[in-house]
Amino acid sequence: MRKKYNTPHRRHVVKTRLSDEEHADFMERLAAYKISQSEFVRQAIRGATIRPVITVSPVNDELLSAVGKLTAEYGRIGGNLNQIARCLNEYGAPYAALSGEVRGAAADLAALKFEVLKKVGEAIGDTQTYQL
Repeated sequence: MRKKYNTPHRRHVVKTRLSDEEHADFMERLAAYKISQSEFVRQAIRGATIRPVITVSPVNDELLSAVGKLTAEYGRIGGNLNQIARCLNEYGAPYAALSGEVRGAAADLAALKFEVLKKVGEAIGDTQTYQL
């Protein structure tokens, strides 16, 4: 006769491989908590927080440095364009068209800066690994 358990029916099996060090740590935790391997894994899955671990390679360091310099330069250019637009606005009608163009250029520069930062964020996101 089959043994009956008073637990929900579980049909899925999860397997993994551990190094000797990981297995020793796992067994120590099981002994400390006095629970089965299965229950430990179930509780770890339910209560675990997943934290991204960003792996930074020399290429990423160079990329981040270059992007930092580029965005700083965009900021300086944008500041200059805003100063030019402010001066043009002070003198009124003769420079209204030029003032509009400068404002448009500043807006384009801001959009370009946003696009560069977005692409860098996507590139960095591709190098992330996750751990429990």
